[in-house]
Amino acid sequence: MPITAAEFDDVRDFVRQMSAIVLDPGKEYFVESRLGPLAKQRGFDTIGHLIERLHRDDVLIQHAVIDAMTTNETSFFRDLHPFEALKTVVVPDLLAKRARERKLDIWCAACSSGQEPYTINMTLQEHFGGQLAGWQTKILATDLSTEMLAKAREGRYAQIETNRGLPATLLVQYFDRSGTGWVVKPELKQNIDFRQMNLAAAWPPLPRMDLIFMRNVLIDFDVETKRRIFNRIAQLLKPDGYLFLGAAETTVNLHDGFQRLQIDKAVCYQLRS
Repeated sequence: MPITAAEFDDVRDFVRQMSAIVLDPGKEYFVESRLGPLAKQRGFDTIGHLIERLHRDDVLIQHAVIDAMTTNETSFFRDLHPFEALKTVVVPDLLAKRARERKLDIWCAACSSGQEPYTINMTLQEHFGGQLAGWQTKILATDLSTEMLAKAREGRYAQIETNRGLPATLLVQYFDRSGTGWVVKPELKQNIDFRQMNLAAAWPPLPRMDLIFMRNVLIDFDVETKRRIFNRIAQLLKPDGYLFLGAAETTVNLHDGFQRLQIDKAVCYQLRS
């Protein structure tokens, strides 16, 4: 379904207002490819008719459009190096520093369909399960898309999804067969709290975090939104906690309160002391 210039501008304004995601000129095809199938699914003849419903404050359509426009590319052990850093440096350091309170709070922002928080949990259980016995370890996993959160909570993945990055040994250990796919075992879910959250809007009360994964989402925001988010992270992250961003993301020229830390091939950030 084609989209007109005026309709593209309407979608750009709506998406930016609701999510702070910036759709640059030239992304008309991207919008068509996402909203065309949605319009057809909802019984509209054109994308324009779908957009008309946005102006009538149809909440269901608004949520569906935001879900459709959100990039949800993810995989298990995506980019690998951050999880190696968890295993070799980050988690051992936090275990030593939190030995008295025996508590870890982890936030996986923009968790998409759940592969990242499940990967973090597998890393913890596989390499630190004995040391974490008796600890209170909580993983907060948030995303803007209610559709992706529903999939994440269910923890059901097709074979092609588990083939992307998940070693066979971990697949059989932490997943059960379900038809032609796999479903996460209950013990891998029990300490993960999946919640809907818009990073660009007001944040709900959150605990101070030992570890934050906010990868491959800030790249979609404008500079001022990134600065606001980093200001909030600086208040939320514990003084000796760790922040992981996507490979193409950085705090440089956005917030001077963070220092870059190289751990082998991984890059993360800590608050300046």
